[in-house]
Amino acid sequence: MSNANNEIPDKTIDVRGLFCPEPVFRTKLELEKLHIGEKIKIVADDPASEEDISRWVNRNGHELVSVKKADNDLEFVIKKAK
Repeated sequence: MSNANNEIPDKTIDVRGLFCPEPVFRTKLELEKLHIGEKIKIVADDPASEEDISRWVNRNGHELVSVKKADNDLEFVIKKAK
């Protein structure tokens, strides 16, 4: 069941310390476990993740809800669309 508050993801994964293609691969694996409409938050520190994850989300028809930069970390929230 999705959270009523759109800011709270249903799942969070931390892929800091991992580099391409691991952040995208792990995002894909975890997103497959969610139901349509649920959200996942990914915390990454690989600068390439911003482009890699954004491109993967668009290519696979999901919704990139937000991307935030906090110090060296990138925080993505992705909504499963299919």
